[in-house]
Amino acid sequence: MTVIENPAASAAGILSRPVTINGLTVPNRIAMAPMTRQFSPGGVPGEDVRSYYARRAAAGVGLIVTEGTYVGHESAGQSDSIPRFHGEEQLAGWARVAEAVHAAGGTIVPQLWHIGMVRKQGDPPFADAPAIGPSGIRLDGTEGAGRAMTRADLDAVIIAFAEAAAAAERIGFDGVELHGAHGYLLDQFLWAGTNRRTDAYGGDPVARTRFTAELVAAVRAAVSPEFPVIFRYSQWKSDNYDARLAETPQELEAILAPLAEAGVDAFHASTRRYWVPEFDGSDLNLAGWTRKLTGLPTITVGSVGLDGDFIGAFRGEGSAVQGIDDLLDRLEREEFDLVAVGRALLQDPEWAAKVLSGRFGDLRPYDAAALRTLS
Repeated sequence: MTVIENPAASAAGILSRPVTINGLTVPNRIAMAPMTRQFSPGGVPGEDVRSYYARRAAAGVGLIVTEGTYVGHESAGQSDSIPRFHGEEQLAGWARVAEAVHAAGGTIVPQLWHIGMVRKQGDPPFADAPAIGPSGIRLDGTEGAGRAMTRADLDAVIIAFAEAAAAAERIGFDGVELHGAHGYLLDQFLWAGTNRRTDAYGGDPVARTRFTAELVAAVRAAVSPEFPVIFRYSQWKSDNYDARLAETPQELEAILAPLAEAGVDAFHASTRRYWVPEFDGSDLNLAGWTRKLTGLPTITVGSVGLDGDFIGAFRGEGSAVQGIDDLLDRLEREEFDLVAVGRALLQDPEWAAKVLSGRFGDLRPYDAAALRTLS
């Protein structure tokens, strides 16, 4: 690995470079990773949500990816406090968020979300609609409390995502991110563990990609040609950190190629630890392999700024500040194009400004208990 003689100068030089995703120029290489907050009563993002994102944009984050937002399908999600990306009041709230982020010098995309069949045995049913998924199977492999999607269901979900994407462009967002990671609906089609269909939407990796590719194509058609469409995906699933979509680069290419052809402009490759190689025989992480296989811009994510992986942080364990020399070296080698920061940025809204100016000693260590008083 290259030895970085002056981390402060390197951080400023490498991370400050603009990057282009389709028709969008992001002012630097730092993105804010999507993190669920549940602070939007009735699904409406209020003033606190607006200030939360604007504060981080003002502190130097180039690209904000919002928390997951429910698309307008009856079974997209069940929490009343998670924001929705449909409805007059909800979209008006999001328009104010986008305006504030732009005023602070940042760019912003909403993450569009349908949770699918994620519940475990014993979890309560949806209040308004049954859970749906490719095969009516939960992530833990059990059945019940939901059903396999029909052709009408597939069409309705595709329409919901396309309408949400069109709304995002209409109210002033800079692009959209489609949530295809962590065992949620789109990922459930991609993963053999939850997709056991015997029709055209199940089977080998290419067939399992068909529904998601059709959805991407519908989103692409619903927005302007230059409007960026980002796709977030992962190997791991919620509560199944060893799950894998692909065991080899060839299998991964079979999944990613149809999505790129359908209209994805950039991939957001979610990992627990960005520094871990994805496949034997190469130091490339998942974002690096994605860039190599597709030629498209990629976003890496996974415990950036923490001294351990984010799972421990999520469980309430504290974390010291990790250096970013390896991250900068990988970025300089063009292994990936942007770096998404999650809990480190949640803990320290000034993280980007401090890193860009070389003030590493001023970074706050992650403390889950302290987050109750932060915004």
